[in-house]
Amino acid sequence: MSDAEAGFKSGFVSIAGMPNVGKSTLLNRILGEKVSIISKKPQTTRNRILGIAHQPLSQIVFIDTPGIHRAKDRFNTRIVETALSALKEVDLILWVIDAALPDPVSENLLTYTLKPLNKPVILALNKIDLVKKPLLLSLIDTLSKAYAFEEIIPISAQKGTQVEKLISVIEKLLPYGPAFFPEDSLTDLPERFLSAELIREKVFHLTGQEIPYATAITIEAFTENKKKALTTIHATIHVERDSQKGILIGKSGSKLRRIGEEARKDIENMLGNRVFLKLFVHVQKNWRQDTKALRRFGY
Repeated sequence: MSDAEAGFKSGFVSIAGMPNVGKSTLLNRILGEKVSIISKKPQTTRNRILGIAHQPLSQIVFIDTPGIHRAKDRFNTRIVETALSALKEVDLILWVIDAALPDPVSENLLTYTLKPLNKPVILALNKIDLVKKPLLLSLIDTLSKAYAFEEIIPISAQKGTQVEKLISVIEKLLPYGPAFFPEDSLTDLPERFLSAELIREKVFHLTGQEIPYATAITIEAFTENKKKALTTIHATIHVERDSQKGILIGKSGSKLRRIGEEARKDIENMLGNRVFLKLFVHVQKNWRQDTKALRRFGY
C-alpha cells in the first residue's frame, strides 16, 4: 500500500519570523516538551532547532529558526543566515507574528524574504490573548492583503489556543510520504547540545543588559555513569569582557551558583537521571567578531 493510499503524510515545516514573537514557545507547545529554550529577551534562539511532532496520520518535522532581523555584526549575520537557509529546505513555512506588537518590518520581510521562495506559507498570529478583537480583525485584514497566505490562524502559543487547528491546517498542506524519524524521536539534537542550551537559557533569565548576548556555552565533558544513574557535565560560559565575567559569577559566586542549580534541574528532567554540573567562566575577548571563535562555538 502506498503512503497516499494509507493516508500518511510527512514533511518539514520552518517556524520563522522576527525575534521574540513566540516561535520557540509555539514549538514547545506543539511537542508537549521543551526542546527550544525560551526567554522574554529577543534573539534567544541562535541555531536551527528541530522538533518532531507525531500525529496519528502524519509526522511533522518542525525547524525553529532564529529571529530574522537586521544584523549589525558577524555573529548576528551568521544567525540570520541560519534562519534564511532553513526557509529554502522545507515543504511549508509557518510565519509567526506577534499580534500584540505588529511591526511594519514584518510586512516588508514577507515581501522580500518569502515571495522569492515560492513556498506555501501559513500565518500564525500569536499572543491573541493580549489583543482586543476589533484590532485583531483589522490586523488580519491588513496582512491578508500583504501576502497570499494559505491560511491565517490566530493563536496563543502560551495558552494553547487554536494550536490544534494550526496543526490540522499544516497536515492538510503536507505531501504524502513515510515518517522520517522513529516514533519515539523528539529531536535530532544531541543531549550535549540541549544541555548547553538549557544553561544558556538560565543565563538569559538571570542576567540583564548585554550579558546574555555576550555569552556562549561549550560542554567540555559529558560523562554518563549508568550504574549510578549519574551524568557529570563540565561546561564553560564564555563572555567577552572581564567585567561581564564578574557580573556572571556574582558576589561570592552566588549568580553562577544559581545558574548552575536551575540548569541542573532542567537537565535532570531532560535526561531522567541525576546530574553533577560544574560551571566555569572564561573571557574570550570580542568572540562575536571572531570567525574562528564563532566556528568553535557552533555558529
